[in-house]
Amino acid sequence: MQRTSRTASAPPKPARPKTGAAAAPAGCSSLKLRQLSRRVSQHFDHVVCAAGLKTTQYSLLSHVVRLGPIRPGDLADAMEMDASTLTRNLQPLVTQGWVEVGPGDDGRSRVVTATDAGRAKRAQAQLEWKRAQLTFNRRIGDARVARLHALIDECLALLNTTPDA
Repeated sequence: MQRTSRTASAPPKPARPKTGAAAAPAGCSSLKLRQLSRRVSQHFDHVVCAAGLKTTQYSLLSHVVRLGPIRPGDLADAMEMDASTLTRNLQPLVTQGWVEVGPGDDGRSRVVTATDAGRAKRAQAQLEWKRAQLTFNRRIGDARVARLHALIDECLALLNTTPDA
């Protein structure tokens, strides 16, 4: 049988799971996760941008609205990100007047709080995010999205409790 090569525009064929015994992982997990993350982010950014936010900004603003006032370290922990990334990602929200970073309980601590404008922006963006989520669910399938969420939660729990080798 003669094999034909795919053209550059032809999409790759999805990998078929092996039946029977569990298949051994092949390839780089980090690459696979980054590819998926980029594609999902592109989808959400495309829809949420109608509210004037990137998906990362919407997520951060939502956490501040829901959890705030909150110390930056606690916010970084809740979002599974490092403090320097949080500081960098907060800056555009502060510049837009949607979030304030002010003094905490003592002279050494800081507190992140959503402003009234930030809560209004989050409410506006939440409508677009909901539309993006429903579209994603329809495209991927509700059951598959639920399994994906469960698998991600399980993996995060394992990575957060198991020391790195």
